[in-house]
Amino acid sequence: MSADTPDTKSLKIKIFADGADKAGIAEIGKNPLVKGFTTNPTLMRKVGITDYEAFAKEVLGIIGGRPISYEVFADDFSEMERQAQKIAAWGDNVYVKIPVTNTKGESAVPTVKKLAAAGVKLNVTALMTLQQVKEVAEALKDGPPSNISVFAGRIADTGRDPLPIMKEAIEIMKIAPKSELIWASPRELLNIFHAESIGCHIITVTNDVLAKLALVGKDLGEYSLDTVKMFERDGKASGFTL
Repeated sequence: MSADTPDTKSLKIKIFADGADKAGIAEIGKNPLVKGFTTNPTLMRKVGITDYEAFAKEVLGIIGGRPISYEVFADDFSEMERQAQKIAAWGDNVYVKIPVTNTKGESAVPTVKKLAAAGVKLNVTALMTLQQVKEVAEALKDGPPSNISVFAGRIADTGRDPLPIMKEAIEIMKIAPKSELIWASPRELLNIFHAESIGCHIITVTNDVLAKLALVGKDLGEYSLDTVKMFERDGKASGFTL
């Protein structure tokens, strides 16, 4: 393997699986590279989850004590706080996801600060600006271990390079040494190495991207040949004639 060939053995970043399919969580959890898990109401709805608490507790029995983030689904801050306290009680490895604002654009920072002061482990989510990172890091700095999720993939979707933003976020977060930066919403497996290159602590990755981990470092000549074989095989299977 050449010096410029990527490999997973040297990765320092923690890979968290992002999903809500119990069978998928159990299967991907067998991979020793997966150090934790995240989910959210959107992912739960996609797979038809109707009993939030039952689902959450079943998953806790699957993941073997690794950290997992469950999100509140209230829009009112007092209700967010109540839900957060209930979710946090499900386990010491549970982090509670709090959106950086409610749907009115009102900041959740006061709620974040209050929950952190009460000892709730938080994953503040849906951040996209450095100002948001500054405000959230300040709110978390005296609290327990926490995560700050910056949606680098969605930043990239707007045509902006997320790398400089994520690098600056790491610097800002030094005021909150028990907080870890999450590179959220990656769009491709290469984003794991992007995040690793700047010292990001965690990246959340969906199962379809995690499935590509076996390709890391694959010889490109072999991969080219595999691709040609795929085209030939599918052409035959389609029964095309000219």
